[in-house]
Amino acid sequence: MTKKFDPATAIQNLKQFGEFGDVNPSITDSATYTFMSENTMIDAFHGEAQGCFLYSRHWNPSNKYLADALAAMEGTESAWVTASGMAAITTAILQLCNSGDHIVTSVTTYGGTFAFLKNYLQKFNIGVTFVNITDHESVKNAIQPNTKLLYTESMTNPMLQISDLPELSKITRSRGIQLVVDNTFTPMIISPFILGADIVVYSMTKFINGKNDCVAGAICASNDFINAISDVNSGTAMLLGPVLDPLRSSSILKNLG
Repeated sequence: MTKKFDPATAIQNLKQFGEFGDVNPSITDSATYTFMSENTMIDAFHGEAQGCFLYSRHWNPSNKYLADALAAMEGTESAWVTASGMAAITTAILQLCNSGDHIVTSVTTYGGTFAFLKNYLQKFNIGVTFVNITDHESVKNAIQPNTKLLYTESMTNPMLQISDLPELSKITRSRGIQLVVDNTFTPMIISPFILGADIVVYSMTKFINGKNDCVAGAICASNDFINAISDVNSGTAMLLGPVLDPLRSSSILKNLG
């Protein structure tokens, strides 16, 4: 029998310590980092250096601690933390889509997401078709040759409509497009990646942080996708800069634990 994925256990099993064995991982508030050799710096700018830090907009240790915990919670290979939930959503979408591409999405998404999809993406000539996400024939019929992704929420905000993620995953995989799921309402309860999502986004402002004292977001996905959005020369997250402050990352990590 396959062991059921348990997000809480996955987080608890993640051993994170500070530089000097601190039980609470160290908070790193440096904007930039020193390279001990010229070659390492060259490799970093070519995207070939792993495990080193370049600039806090790219990665910093505090953000990496939180990202690793979120990846464990979601069951993905990697994660990226952002300054808001909308930063996570827009970064993921803009990384996947170019001018002339198309998106299929639920008509009952969060208001900010709906406005971005309906109004803002017109600037980039990215088409969007809104559907009843529970009507799978409508979803299939809305997919076009230039469709890059299907976007939905595991439980929609605020209508509480439930997406059948395994069924939607079958549709997206058969059509060769990405399934992007906002799981803000239901972390620890629903694991979209385990159910077939390719990319999972969060507003950590709500359930994950749970204290109403900060705004933050996250993208949980494969190593390839996280490396793509953080690429020094072409990554949407790196170049648009929706970075989360390391002090906030540390605070959220404590609340998550």
